[in-house]
Amino acid sequence: MSNATANDGERRRKRGGSEEEEDNIDDQKRETKTRDLKGIITSLLLMEEQEKREREEREEAAAEEKSDLDLNTKKKTRSMLEFYSNLQDYYSEIEEGDRVKRKRSRAMAAEVAVATVDNALEEKPIKGSTGVGSGHQQRRLWVKDRSKAWWDECISPDFPEEEFKKSFRMGKSTFEMICEELNSVIAKEDTALRNAIPVKQRVAVCIWRLATGEPLRLVSKRFGLGISTCHKLVLEVCTAIRTVLMPKYLQWPEEYDLRKIKDEYESISGIPNVVGSMYTTHIPIIAPKISVAAYFNKRHTERNQKTSYSITVQGVVDPRGVFTDVCIGWPGSMNDDQVLEKSALCQRANSGLLKGVWIVGNSGYPLMDWVLVPYTQQNLTWTQHAFNEKIGEIQRVAKDAFARLKGRWSCLQKRTEVKLQDLPVVLGACCVLHNICEIRNEEMDPKLNIELMDDEMVPEIALRSVGSMKARDAIAHNLLHHGLAGTAFL
Repeated sequence: MSNATANDGERRRKRGGSEEEEDNIDDQKRETKTRDLKGIITSLLLMEEQEKREREEREEAAAEEKSDLDLNTKKKTRSMLEFYSNLQDYYSEIEEGDRVKRKRSRAMAAEVAVATVDNALEEKPIKGSTGVGSGHQQRRLWVKDRSKAWWDECISPDFPEEEFKKSFRMGKSTFEMICEELNSVIAKEDTALRNAIPVKQRVAVCIWRLATGEPLRLVSKRFGLGISTCHKLVLEVCTAIRTVLMPKYLQWPEEYDLRKIKDEYESISGIPNVVGSMYTTHIPIIAPKISVAAYFNKRHTERNQKTSYSITVQGVVDPRGVFTDVCIGWPGSMNDDQVLEKSALCQRANSGLLKGVWIVGNSGYPLMDWVLVPYTQQNLTWTQHAFNEKIGEIQRVAKDAFARLKGRWSCLQKRTEVKLQDLPVVLGACCVLHNICEIRNEEMDPKLNIELMDDEMVPEIALRSVGSMKARDAIAHNLLHHGLAGTAFL
């Protein structure tokens, strides 16, 4: 009995010992799991902290890069404005010097003319004149006899309309209208020394010169005038066109006209609220005497393998190809986005006058709250391809308008004899005359068509507004979902 009791006690002790060992093992396992879990949590916290630090560092680096970029942009802008200010001062000094020289030369010419007339009056008795009533042939002064046969033929009623249009890029009725508009500004009176050049001949000299780009020596022979006279007439008539006709034929549209423009562009592309198509072209010039580097056109030089200099013309057109805004005269080394920043159009937009509307440009312009441009990144989606195709149809309106501008007025295709400071006036006159021809449906000879060769350089900061990026995406999706997107890319 005692042995059985002892055995039971032994078994109970062994069972208790094994249970205690199992409890110890379970405790150890729990501690191990807890320790592992704490390690995992600690690792996650460290990783999260590290990721947070890296994100902050990236944001700081991005902010610093943006600050440096803004600073560089401001420096470039300030430098360009200082350069342009100095350039204007230089040209003002030149103009003042030329004005003084012209004033002196006119005074000397007047003195010589008076002296010549006095001598002629004193010589009357020597020529056999016996009295005041005797016949005495008056001498002509300061006029060289030149042939005007070609011009006399042009203004004759029998001159064919097609030939006139071929010569002056417009019909007789349009030419007459321009002469009537400018008559009060450019008409001159006859003097004792010479007869004044008629208004029609003055306008014709200017338009012929702009249309053909013919050298002044050939223009002078054609119209029977002096070379310096022709040069003076071109500048005078161009100035009159800018003063009298530009306010009538080249102005930003009123609200009613803007609505019509929006509707026409939307019917072309399906894109709403488009009020203009924008393009920038380059006009070749002779190397200037100052600031040569500013006017150096690197891209045209590389393409033509010949040193090229140019100035820029930025224009916005309506669906008919009529200019509604132009910015003329900035140096050819500037990119399209830099010219845009200097323009009155950008100032109008910054004043809030272009809120809620789009002006379509090519990839050379940045995407802004009011400038809509195509997608330029690699690997475009179908939606983006389709959007680019539709926006290209609007952009083609501006490019075709500039092609007609340069084709109709051939002086814009080659380097001209006009001084750099006078070029903006001449180019502005070409834009106004282009608008008149487009508005009056003056068809252009197909032989005059040209292909524009202007490079599109993607700007350094292609995106200026996050809101505009979302708006562009929304337009692209709307075009695709409503079946309005292009499919040529497929």
